[in-house]
Amino acid sequence: MLRISVLLFCSFFSFSSFADSAIWLLVDTAARKIEVKKGERTLETLYKIAIGRGGAGSKTHRGDNITPMGSYRIGWIGEKSAFRRFFGLTYPSVEDAQKALRKGIINQFTYDRIADAQLFQGVPPQNTPLGGQIGIHGLGSADPKVHEIFDWTHGCIALTNEQIDRLYDWIDTGTVVKIK
Repeated sequence: MLRISVLLFCSFFSFSSFADSAIWLLVDTAARKIEVKKGERTLETLYKIAIGRGGAGSKTHRGDNITPMGSYRIGWIGEKSAFRRFFGLTYPSVEDAQKALRKGIINQFTYDRIADAQLFQGVPPQNTPLGGQIGIHGLGSADPKVHEIFDWTHGCIALTNEQIDRLYDWIDTGTVVKIK
């Protein structure tokens, strides 16, 4: 009986989320803000975000410094990061992979790995020619003044440490993130 109780306890905490599953994030790269949404209602707005040095758009390759636009999910949460916290996105998506496959940037095998990850709600491979390790993060020990002056990331979305801590309370793995 004790073993069954322990298994039920572990299962509850392994598969339940403390964040509301109806919460999603809208990243507006032009307005430099993230809106925490529930349905169409905005619950909180985080202003003065920084994006990739190359702006926002379609990433074409690793190292292009572009913040990808599209729909992703939070694939993992790094609580101990050089950037305070790191919320990894499920980039590249199948849409990103389809464009890259048509242009010959990736091969069919890489496309299939990305498609399988999305199908099974996993994290796509992070070492493709399209790049990876794209996410939302704080500043860590970086200078907050630099953050206010220009876009400085390699394709990620950056917030202040205070903002990333506030965002942490709203999200969990699986949270939808729409970047426009």
